[in-house]
Amino acid sequence: MQTSQQGHGRHVIVIGGGVVGLTSAWWLLEAGFRVTLLERAPEVGRGASYRNGGQLSYRYVAPLADAGVPLKALQWLFEADGPLRFRPEADWRQWRWLAAFLANCNGVSNRRTTAKLLELGELSRRKMAQLAVHVPLSEFGWREAGKLVLYRTPALFDAAAARAGAGQVVTGAKAAALEPALAGLAPQLAGGIFNPGEAVADCSAFCAALARRLPKHPRFEGVVHGRAVSLFTEDSRVVGVETADGWLQGDDYVLAAGIQSRDLAATAGIHLPLYPLKGYSLTAPIRPHDLAPAISVTDFEHKTLYARIGDSLRVAAMVDMVGDNPALDARRVAGLTRRARESMPAAADYERIEAWAGLRPATPNSAPLLGRTRHANLWLNVGHGPLGFTFACGTASILADLMRGNAPPITLDFIAWRA
Repeated sequence: MQTSQQGHGRHVIVIGGGVVGLTSAWWLLEAGFRVTLLERAPEVGRGASYRNGGQLSYRYVAPLADAGVPLKALQWLFEADGPLRFRPEADWRQWRWLAAFLANCNGVSNRRTTAKLLELGELSRRKMAQLAVHVPLSEFGWREAGKLVLYRTPALFDAAAARAGAGQVVTGAKAAALEPALAGLAPQLAGGIFNPGEAVADCSAFCAALARRLPKHPRFEGVVHGRAVSLFTEDSRVVGVETADGWLQGDDYVLAAGIQSRDLAATAGIHLPLYPLKGYSLTAPIRPHDLAPAISVTDFEHKTLYARIGDSLRVAAMVDMVGDNPALDARRVAGLTRRARESMPAAADYERIEAWAGLRPATPNSAPLLGRTRHANLWLNVGHGPLGFTFACGTASILADLMRGNAPPITLDFIAWRA
């Protein structure tokens, strides 16, 4: 990764110390900028990055908005352990987001967004490989496990298999042969799609490893732990960010604070189409006699993924549209635990699970928001939804290109921010 001086020493305040903010800080440092990182928590990587699913889905993406999803969503609402929960709010942002989401629930929009996200995924895969020179993959449990997406309904499986470049199409029996942990589930499967190049890793450990490197960079100005309250603007420029502990000022400002970016942007008169999709995960220890999956597995219709990360099994699922409350819902945790026990009963010690919930900042079409706002020195790198770990290196490198005035390596349709 070559260091450019095109940043000319400009001082950038990166707001957000999750995986997107940390990678943004790194690529901006490498591009010649001076960087201060502002993070509200005492430690970095403790928000949506902390216990995510761990899958790095570079070659397989499935935007939530698609034809037929509204009808499926209605069905899920009546399932005891269904993947969706919805609570209406007296908040115009929820309803505006839902209207835009429904407008994207068609095959044309889904195919366009999928194609762009696959481009972004390939770029991010290459950038992660470059970063590994500085942050060894072994420090965050990176493993090229491959990814197996399972389908229970023949029609859905046939549609997935017909997509160009979908991956290796396998029967249910072949899926169980590839991954013995699926032996008991095989009779319920119509088939699966296998992509051998996909990876898993510990996002929290990745954040910690990258945070250890930042202070060694000669242009890094440090981490400020404090809650950003508002942005102040004058003459179409941001002149400072107010925190709970005082002011911070720089030449440029980057919003990479997950769902908190929505409220901060609003203080500068910018309304971001973001909504917090609450997701859950379980982390269960794997004992010597357990049959944990070696391959990363996604149960498509149950919207549940399974990934072995080190000596633990990570199970992640669910989309709760219930506002910005990150608290654990015991019923949802119990439902996810039941689902894991039914699908992979011998995979881990489910009596010792650690449950987690996080707010994933999602856009209506599942594509992140990236680029300059109407304020000349305010930039966005937000809206990655459940794919923050997957896309973080790619969007960080694009952000650095844009802020230097360079053309990005891919076109930014469906990604670039448009006020």
